[in-house]
Amino acid sequence: MAAAASATLISAGPAAAATPPGCSSVSQIGATGYIKAGGVTAASVKQYYGCGKNYSYVWVWESFRDNAWSSVYTAVVTRDGDRHGGVAKARPTYEVWSNGANTASQCTYAVGQLLINGEGFPAASSEVC
Repeated sequence: MAAAASATLISAGPAAAATPPGCSSVSQIGATGYIKAGGVTAASVKQYYGCGKNYSYVWVWESFRDNAWSSVYTAVVTRDGDRHGGVAKARPTYEVWSNGANTASQCTYAVGQLLINGEGFPAASSEVC
């Protein structure tokens, strides 16, 4: 019984961390994009849907966190190029959710960017309609 409870807690940890503020249940939509810097994968960019809204999400990989990056940005983008719910956070934040975007009826994708030594390194998830 203790092993089962322990396993449940372990599997619940990442799921609990991967939800945006104000919405406790989201599902990933579209394919993950990857921010690369100097040929190294630095972060993942994902789009989620939940609570009637779209969210973008960037996770800076643990293997990259000691490098010289200064901030991370993410937003939901509609096909016309408009950005929605954009959020930027300074280091040491390595996990950033956008604000919820009222774009569920539109074609959207998530964008993310790491700022490294003043240079932006962007990536995007796939578009979902």
